[in-house]
Amino acid sequence: MNIHDLTALTGETARQIRYLIAEGLMPPPTGGRATADYGEPHLAAIRAFQRLRALGFRPAAIRLLREGRGAPVSIPLGPGLALSLDPALLAGSLGPPPDPGALAARITDLLADLLTETTPDVPAAAADPAE
Repeated sequence: MNIHDLTALTGETARQIRYLIAEGLMPPPTGGRATADYGEPHLAAIRAFQRLRALGFRPAAIRLLREGRGAPVSIPLGPGLALSLDPALLAGSLGPPPDPGALAARITDLLADLLTETTPDVPAAAADPAE
């Protein structure tokens, strides 16, 4: 696909895509300047960048995460809860990345156990503020 197709799929401008390439946040296209070709790796890199930006990461922090350098980064998820990302693990230095579905299930189980242990017993009617 060409850069116009990529901009249509991602909502990013051509200028932003060139910035991501220049900053090493996505690989350069294949082919020459006039025949630049983009594929799934480019689309995946842009979507990963967009997700991290939506979480509040600045481009420099995203670069560190993608390169696997730096200390673990904490992402606040809620009161008393943060997710810690280790750049070395994200870069795949310890093997293939884990399955996101399996990770989500594991996190859900851990949070359910933790919240059950730390939440004081309250009557069922008071526990659900939606009712």
